Amino acid sequence: MLDRRLFLTIPAALLATPAMAAAGGFDGFLDGVRADARRAGVSAGTLQRALTGVRPNDRVLELDRKQPEGSLSWEQYRDRIVSQTRIDNGRRNYGESRSLLSAIGTRYRVDPRVIVAIWGMETNFGTNTGGFGVIEALATLAWDGRRSAYFRTELIAALRVLEGGHVTPARMRGSWAGAMGQPQFMPSNFERLAVDFDGDGRRDIWDSRADALASIGNYLARSGWRDEEPWGQAVQPPPGFDPERADTETKRPLRDWSRQGFRRADGGPLPASEIETAVVLPRNGNGQLFLCHQNFRVIRRYNPPINYALAVGLLSDNFG
Repeated sequence: MLDRRLFLTIPAALLATPAMAAAGGFDGFLDGVRADARRAGVSAGTLQRALTGVRPNDRVLELDRKQPEGSLSWEQYRDRIVSQTRIDNGRRNYGESRSLLSAIGTRYRVDPRVIVAIWGMETNFGTNTGGFGVIEALATLAWDGRRSAYFRTELIAALRVLEGGHVTPARMRGSWAGAMGQPQFMPSNFERLAVDFDGDGRRDIWDSRADALASIGNYLARSGWRDEEPWGQAVQPPPGFDPERADTETKRPLRDWSRQGFRRADGGPLPASEIETAVVLPRNGNGQLFLCHQNFRVIRRYNPPINYALAVGLLSDNFG
């Protein structure tokens, strides 16, 4: 990725986005994509349907280049994400899909509450899946050159998804970065991990709740989920414990942390368990600490930020 500081020293005339560049440059880029896609097994008909009318999208480039405007504290983030509204919506959706979630949990041996929490975090339980055409967004980012190799690979994968008949180009919508459907899978993850749980012959993570939720379950299962183990919990540290000693890579049996004086958040004793556990300090937090297990690390494989994974865990505790 280009160092954003470089832009401060470049004349404004040279900062024109690729979307402002000569159309011929983008057309030549698409010709190369067509050739690569044909070699990857995508038919000429699919390419015609997918790429006709695709142009660089300035809004995608703007969002890709947008500077972060500062980070929320952990407490602000937690209260915004694990809100009563989201808890209530999650409980309602969990109740509506209880039988489906039970079947998914049985097949993939994953906690359905965590599936619902991720669904709620990613797309507000499927109600906000993104308004960008995935092909146009990925083509824009692949042409832009900043992370062109990565996004070109995802673009070819997206074209293969279309070739498979799982979705139409018009319905293939998602985030500005190309994350798709209710679980917000990138196309390469779709190819590896999306499932046809409702048995209609398509892996439809856009409009099939069964496929979307089962795909999240499959992702977690393939990432090392341990059945019947919790994700973690908030704890009280022993007097004098330095939060800076928290290290997600230092793992010990839970009973060891209990012997050191860690207690549950309500002051009760921790179980004398052998479950592998690490002390986790939220980013930009104000002292709250967690003891987390393997399944917390699995949640981070879905989306890496520590605060995201903690919020998923806390949200999931409200369901079931």
